[in-house]
Amino acid sequence: MYGNVKAELARKSLSVVDLSNKTGIRYQTLVDKINGKYPVTLEEAKTIKSALEVEIPLEELFEQTT
Repeated sequence: MYGNVKAELARKSLSVVDLSNKTGIRYQTLVDKINGKYPVTLEEAKTIKSALEVEIPLEELFEQTT
């Protein structure tokens, strides 16, 4: 699971639906990837980081938590 992505969503008061709309990534795909069910590609990670408008490194944003 990518807890830092979830934390940034909460900080920005965004839902996964909002993130889906901003990134163009299908909602269920985002849910599955954020929850760690499927890997996030580098391009998806960059798109998500850009949509969240955060300055933290990709490695930190997508650090896996249990």
